[in-house]
Amino acid sequence: MRKILVVVDMQKDFVDGTLGTNEALAIIDKAVNKINDFDGEIFVTYDTHNSDYLETSEGKNLPVVHCVKGTQGWCLEEKIATALGSKKYTKVEKTTFGAMNLPQIIGDGEKEIELIGLCTDICVVSNALILKAAFPESEIKVDASCCAGVTPELHDAAILTMKSCQIKVEE
Repeated sequence: MRKILVVVDMQKDFVDGTLGTNEALAIIDKAVNKINDFDGEIFVTYDTHNSDYLETSEGKNLPVVHCVKGTQGWCLEEKIATALGSKKYTKVEKTTFGAMNLPQIIGDGEKEIELIGLCTDICVVSNALILKAAFPESEIKVDASCCAGVTPELHDAAILTMKSCQIKVEE
């Protein structure tokens, strides 16, 4: 059985940049340990926007420029980048909350998928639900201790949503 880790949007803008939070900073070391200890395939999503971000639907609803491709904020957080530097991984750029092409990139076969990352209530939940819909017979799980939401309350709400959708949550 293939073991897969999906590292969601662990980019500087979500950790200590324009949309950073103390909760995001607090999970970095746990996420680094998870990456270092993981033996399997790794897929890393990158929230990816262009300079016209504020003109997009998302930009009109969240008017904070972030994760513009090629900027420092688009890059992975340094400790995460270092941990991934010793691993082989597949980079997945996405222009919206969920990577619609992630199931095709992962491919068929028996698999167990675990997600970690940011933000629990936006991109983690979106990708978890996409993967659960694409692979209904695969175990999809989220390590909540390696995730942070926009707020602690929204993190908790996303965890409840994922549990309701039969996504296993480790806390």
